Amino acid sequence: MSLAPAVPPDAASVEWRNPRGHFYFFFLFAIAATTGTLLADSILTLALKAEQIDPDRSTTILSIVVAVGGLTSLVAYPLIGRLSDRTTSRLGRRRPYLLAGAALIGAGSVLVVVAPNTALLTVAFVIVGTGCVAATVAASAIVPDQYAPEHRGTPSSMVGLGAPIGAVLGLFLAQLVQPHLAAMILLPAGVAVLALVLLSLVLTDSPQPREKDQVKIGLGTFWVNPVRFPSFGLAWFSRLFIFLGVAAVNAYQAFYLIDVQHVDQATVGTTIFLATLILTAVSLIFAPIAGKISDRIGRRKPFVIVAALIFAAGLAMVTVATSIPAFFLAIGVLGLGQGSTSRSTSPWSPRCCRTRPTRARTSA
Repeated sequence: MSLAPAVPPDAASVEWRNPRGHFYFFFLFAIAATTGTLLADSILTLALKAEQIDPDRSTTILSIVVAVGGLTSLVAYPLIGRLSDRTTSRLGRRRPYLLAGAALIGAGSVLVVVAPNTALLTVAFVIVGTGCVAATVAASAIVPDQYAPEHRGTPSSMVGLGAPIGAVLGLFLAQLVQPHLAAMILLPAGVAVLALVLLSLVLTDSPQPREKDQVKIGLGTFWVNPVRFPSFGLAWFSRLFIFLGVAAVNAYQAFYLIDVQHVDQATVGTTIFLATLILTAVSLIFAPIAGKISDRIGRRKPFVIVAALIFAAGLAMVTVATSIPAFFLAIGVLGLGQGSTSRSTSPWSPRCCRTRPTRARTSA
C-alpha cells in the first residue's frame, strides 16, 4: 500500500512539462506491466512453482514466500520513495529507479525459474517485489514531478488503473504460454522490463539539486498516530483488512481450483485469468458509481458497512462454491464489494483527510 506523492515544496516556481500524447501510452504501459508481473507471480506462477518444488508442502512454501515478500515490500515502499525524492543522480530522480526496477524484475524472475528450494524462491520473489516497488514508486512520482495540479487528473487515473489492468495483462500473458512454467514467469517479466526501459527513455527527468539533509531518511515522515487522527487510522486499517481478504483468495486460488474444483493444472491459468477479468470488470464498474453516490449524499460510513457485508458474502460464497460458474459468481460478488469500498475507505478521501497531518504525505 503506497502513500501519495508529495507536491514539491517550491511548486509555485516549477515549470511543469505536462507531457501528453505518446507519453501517456508509455506511462500506463509501464505501470500496468509492472503490476501485471507481480500479480501474475502472486496469483498464479508462484503456486505452480511451489508445487514443482515439493507437492506435499506447496501451500507452506507459498505462504512463506508471499509473507516474506509482502513484509519486504512494506519496508521498501516508504524507504525507496524517500530515497527517490532525494536522489541527485545525473539521470534524474526517477529514471534510476525505473531502470533498477527493470533490472531487479528481470534478474529475480530468472531466479524464480531456476529456484530449487523454498529459500532461494523466497529470495527470488523478494528481488522481483523490490523491483516492482522501485518501478511503481518512481512511476507514481512522475505525476507531481511532471504535471501542474490542474493537469494531474488523467495521469493520476492511469496510476489507479494500473493495478486492475495489470492484473488482467499479466495473467493473460502467463496463460498464453501455459503449461510451460518458465515461459509463464518470464513473459510477463520481459514485457515489464521492456515497458520500464521505454518509459525511462521517453521521460525527461532533470537532476535534483543536492540538499543539506539528503542523507537523513526521516522515518517520522511515515508515521501517523491513529489515536490522534482516528478517521485516517480507521480508513487505513479497514483497507488493510479488505486487501488481506483479497490476498487470501488470490494467493491460494490456483490450489483451490486444482484441488477443490478439479481444474487441470495445465489450464488453471485460463480459469484464473477469467476470474481476475470478472473481478476487475465488476470493481471498475461499481467503484465510480459508489464514489459518485457517496459524494452526492456526503456520507462514507454506510458504504463502508455495506461493502464489508458484500465482501464477507463473497468470501463465504467462495468457500461453498461447488462448480466453476458458482466460483465465478462469488468472484463477481467480491468485485462488487471491492469496488464499493475502494472510494469510501480511501485514506485520501477529502472527508477522511481533513484531520490528517500534511507531513505524512510522502512519495512512497
